[in-house]
Amino acid sequence: MITKFMKFRNCLLNELYLYRQFINLKTKLFMKYFNSLSMKKLVFLGLSGILASLNLFAKNPERFFQPKDLTQVGVYYYPEHWDSTQWDRDFQNIAKMGFEFTHFAEFAWAQLEPQEGQYDFKWLDRSLQLAAKYKLKVILCTSTATPPVWLVRKHPEVLATDEDGTKMDHGARQHATFSSNYYRQYSMKMIEQLAKRYGNDQRVMGWQLDNEPRRFLDYGVDAPQRFRDWLKQKYKTIDALNQAWGTNFWSGTYADFQEINIPLHKQWGMNLHAQLDHYRFADFETATFLDNQALEIRKYASSDQWITSNYIPMYDVGYVGMSKELDFVTYTRYMVYGGEPGIGAKGFRVGEYTRIAMANDFFRPMKGAYGVMELQPGQVNWGSINPQPLPGAIRMWLWHVFAGGSKLTCSYRFRAPLYGYEQYHYGMVGTDGVTPTPGGLEFSRFIQEIKTLRKNYDPKALSPKDYLLRKTGILFNADNVMGINLNKQTTEWNTEGHFRKYYKALKSFGAPVDFVRDTTNFANYPTLVVPAYQMIDQKMIDKLTSYAENGGNLVMSCRTGLQDRQGHLWEAKFYQPMWKLIGAEVQSYDMVIPQSPGKIRFNNQDFTWTSWGDLLKPNQGTETWATFEGDFYAGTSAVISRKLGKGTVTYIGVDSKSGELETQVLTRLFKQQGISVENYPEGVMVEYRDGFGIAVNYSDKVYEMNLPANTAILIGSKEIKTADVLVWKY
Repeated sequence: MITKFMKFRNCLLNELYLYRQFINLKTKLFMKYFNSLSMKKLVFLGLSGILASLNLFAKNPERFFQPKDLTQVGVYYYPEHWDSTQWDRDFQNIAKMGFEFTHFAEFAWAQLEPQEGQYDFKWLDRSLQLAAKYKLKVILCTSTATPPVWLVRKHPEVLATDEDGTKMDHGARQHATFSSNYYRQYSMKMIEQLAKRYGNDQRVMGWQLDNEPRRFLDYGVDAPQRFRDWLKQKYKTIDALNQAWGTNFWSGTYADFQEINIPLHKQWGMNLHAQLDHYRFADFETATFLDNQALEIRKYASSDQWITSNYIPMYDVGYVGMSKELDFVTYTRYMVYGGEPGIGAKGFRVGEYTRIAMANDFFRPMKGAYGVMELQPGQVNWGSINPQPLPGAIRMWLWHVFAGGSKLTCSYRFRAPLYGYEQYHYGMVGTDGVTPTPGGLEFSRFIQEIKTLRKNYDPKALSPKDYLLRKTGILFNADNVMGINLNKQTTEWNTEGHFRKYYKALKSFGAPVDFVRDTTNFANYPTLVVPAYQMIDQKMIDKLTSYAENGGNLVMSCRTGLQDRQGHLWEAKFYQPMWKLIGAEVQSYDMVIPQSPGKIRFNNQDFTWTSWGDLLKPNQGTETWATFEGDFYAGTSAVISRKLGKGTVTYIGVDSKSGELETQVLTRLFKQQGISVENYPEGVMVEYRDGFGIAVNYSDKVYEMNLPANTAILIGSKEIKTADVLVWKY
């Protein structure tokens, strides 16, 4: 009987992974075996433990990757863009450059289904065959970002409609809305055909859903009723919605859900709570569209094939990380496109130094593993200004992605396009189709260097103790970001910039950081930063209190706890539900004009601020660390700290201009708690993974890394130049 049960258990492992719907789909099968076993045997087998292990197995993305491989590197290829006589040569060259996988069919719906219901897989079959010939694995994509013209002409209602009535049209990408009933339904037909044909194809390592999925604020045919249905599901009654939206204000009361239209965000004075719910709804539409695709694929796919999607890192939307059916998440990152200037006169050629690190730390905790599906291969064409990256920068970005724990890195694209919107966008080879670009050579160099690390891999290696003691969580809640951004109160406020001040401080300490969610077990982090967590409830206040009482170092910033979860101010004094936790009253808050910045006094130094300042009145036993200066409330506390149980609570009630105040406050806290920190200069980032230390330098100065005398340096040297890398074994 035990043997029979174990066979069933092994079978069930695969079933759990395929469907993720064990309770609903497998109950009858499981109960058949359950009833056939005696209670003694059930106790002996530890059924509850088995079920727990099955659940962990089903959710663990690590199983798709061999630890000894460390990471895998691939590149996009578009067979449909090139003469088929060149395919063999191109795949051979992809393999010669060291790539281990490639990426097909991202924008190929018109080639996969040239006419309604008529599918053509011959070109894709041949492409897979040639990839396998050169030992390249393949990521297959669903092509839902580019519906074919016959579909949008026959069903124009699938096209997204803007707030002003402008309807998208064929000829671009991402022009079909996820709020179209027909589009959601018909997409699954194409995905079903793909999954049936390639779901058990061993050449296919995984699936990418859509491409850089976005939030559609759609005002098309189906969207209004879908919005109403979503609201009804959320609130149940119209009275509950009226209460949540505060519709008594300005005579906004609804008598029925059918009276509700999608809010116009460009119309002055539109109900803020309705706008926030519209964002939530649109995020839900994106997330569930991806989940529906994943469930369709899993009906036919092998348990060895993973499913992901590639997000643009955005910190003001809710759909990123919302999809439940992805095995892990990947992101897209371009660093040089006329955006942020970087450090020094030529910093624009290497990019802003936290953009990769912050994306690593934001996406990794979502599922426990992550990858980068698009990393900039060289000069691009779509930016405001499109400079060449600094020689070495692409290799440094690759190492920075790897340093955060990435399981795979891919780049758009192998061959530079000759036509279309992305002309002038570099690839691994140039417009002749064969000559490696500088970026292509840097990718090849990185691939060879990873082979060096594989030879030195030690599965028993642990990260340094001091590094782990600095581990910090940053509490992130998309609702809070969206809510603040709808009602900033001052043009000086920048929510993402506020987060970055704390993030930059922690990375200068050499701290490993995770962006954590409300459901995370905070006890895993010696320090927890809660920046601008504006909408809160008593459950979260209790959770934060318990975290500190049990030994955690809790750091909160201004605007935390100003509203309840509905985005309403408390019917109490400002922040009053937070007072007990922070050990102080918040008497009021202020913001000043940029021409007349305020001052904060901390450690006998002055720091400037303009965007937000909470005026604090500490209780007895709560220390004042910094005060406001130079205004009518001079001497009022701006930064406070207290002991709570076994831990501490620090409240930084001001958003400084430079972030230096936040850095110094965190420095004092870490020193007070006996947590040693590094003092890396701006632009130098250091991480540890798999027994290796990795340092990269985005700054405009050479940085000399302090390493023990007997350290085995594998790549680079202690003197790290701009856009260079140091890797050592510890």
